[in-house]
Amino acid sequence: MLNLDITKVAPFVSKETINGYADSIAEAQNALEAGTCPGNDYLGWLHLPSSISPEFLAEVKNAAATLRAECEAVVVAGIGGSYLGAKAVIEALSNSFQWLLADGKNPVILFAGNNIGEDYLYELTSYLKGKKFGVINISKSGTTTETALAFRLLKKQCEEQMGKETARKVIVAITDAKRGAARTCADKEGYKSFVIPDNVGGRFSVLTPVGLLPIAVAGFDIDALVKGAQDMEAQTAASKPFAENPAAIYAATRYALYASGKKIEILANYQPKLHFIAEWWKQLFGESEGKDKKGVYPASVDLTTDLHSMGQWIQDGERSIFETVISVLKPNHSLLFPSDEENLDGLNFLAGKRVDEVNKMAELGTQLAHVDGGVPNIRITIDCLDAYHLGQLIYFFERACGLHCQLLGVNAFNQPGVEAYKKNMFALLGKPGYEAETEAIKQRLNK
Repeated sequence: MLNLDITKVAPFVSKETINGYADSIAEAQNALEAGTCPGNDYLGWLHLPSSISPEFLAEVKNAAATLRAECEAVVVAGIGGSYLGAKAVIEALSNSFQWLLADGKNPVILFAGNNIGEDYLYELTSYLKGKKFGVINISKSGTTTETALAFRLLKKQCEEQMGKETARKVIVAITDAKRGAARTCADKEGYKSFVIPDNVGGRFSVLTPVGLLPIAVAGFDIDALVKGAQDMEAQTAASKPFAENPAAIYAATRYALYASGKKIEILANYQPKLHFIAEWWKQLFGESEGKDKKGVYPASVDLTTDLHSMGQWIQDGERSIFETVISVLKPNHSLLFPSDEENLDGLNFLAGKRVDEVNKMAELGTQLAHVDGGVPNIRITIDCLDAYHLGQLIYFFERACGLHCQLLGVNAFNQPGVEAYKKNMFALLGKPGYEAETEAIKQRLNK
C-alpha cells in the first residue's frame, strides 16, 4: 500500500499546523461528495474506480485484442489528459529499451495529436509506411486542432495502406456519446467506439477508456490498475479519519507549505520509468489549481540525473520550493555491482552491493542535503512498479488534487486559461468567425 511520510516537513511547518487543517479538509471532502463545489459537473472521477465493472473491462480488453492481433503499431491520437495518463502508465511498465526488443507480441504504441510539429508528423507517417497500424482517436469534440490534424493524416494513411474495410477494424474512437465531429465520424465509418463520460475531465480520465484501452493494447494488466485505484479510493474516502487518509494529509501539507511561502513543488523520482508519471502529475495539478492568481507551481526532476544540473538550484537557489519524492521500494530486477582488480575509479567499496542500494543511499543522502539546505521534503513510497501500485498512485494524486483546490478556493475542473491561445491561433490562421480577432491582432502586431 502507498505510504506517505511528512516527517521531513516538520522543520519548516509543524505537524500541529498541518493537523489544524483537518476540519477544512473535512469540509472539502464533504463538498466533493455532496457535489456542492465549483465545477461539480465534473466529479465523475471521484467514484470512478469503484464503478468499473468486470464486464466493462472485458469490453475494453476485447477491443485491445483486436488491435493487438491486427497491428504492428497503434497510434494514440490525443492531447493533454487524452494521452498523458496512458503514456505515463505505459512508459512506467515497459522495458526501458522496448524499441530494441520488438518481439511481435505487443504492438509498438506511438503518440500523436499532442503537438503541431511538422517534422514529428512527417517522421511518424514515414515510420508507418508499409506497416500494419491502427489508431485510437481520443477527442470529446473531434475538433481540437492538434488531435484533429493528426487524425486526418493517420486516417487517410491507414485507409490507403490497409483498405477501408480493415481500417474500420483498427481505428477506434473514444469520444462523446452523442455529439461532435469525432462521434459523427465514428458512426459514419462504423468504428468501434467508447464514450468519454461527460462528468470526467481529461486530466482525470486515466481510468476511463481514454487510458485503459491504450494500456491494454500495450499488454498491461488493466484489472490490476483498476484494483489499485479502487483500494486507494477506499483508503482516501471522506469517512476515513484525517490521520489515516494519505490524500487528505498530502493536501493539507501542500496547503500549509503554500501558505508559508513555498510556491513551487518539485516532484522527484529515482526511477527513470516514472518520468511521464511526473508529466501527467504536472498537468493534473497545474491545470486544476492554477487559477485566480493562485496555485502551487508544479515542476519535476529525474534523479539522480538532474542532481548534476537542477540539483544546484534545488540545493542553493531561492527558498520558495518544496520537494515531493516518489520512492519505489523494490525494483523488478536485481543487479550486483562488480569488483575490479585495478579499481581505477575507486569504487570497489561498492562491490557486491545491489545497484538499487546505491540508488537508495543517493536518495537518502539527497533528502538530508536538501532538508539541510532549506527544502521541505514529502516522501511517497510504493512497494514496486506494477499496474496495481500505479493505480493507487493515480487515484491518490487525483483525490489530493481535488481536496487541495477546495482549500485554495478554485474550481479544480475548468481550464479557462487554456482557451486564450486558441482564440489567437484561430484568428492568425484566418478561421471563419474570427475576423474581429484577426483585425485586433493585426493592429497589435503593427504597433
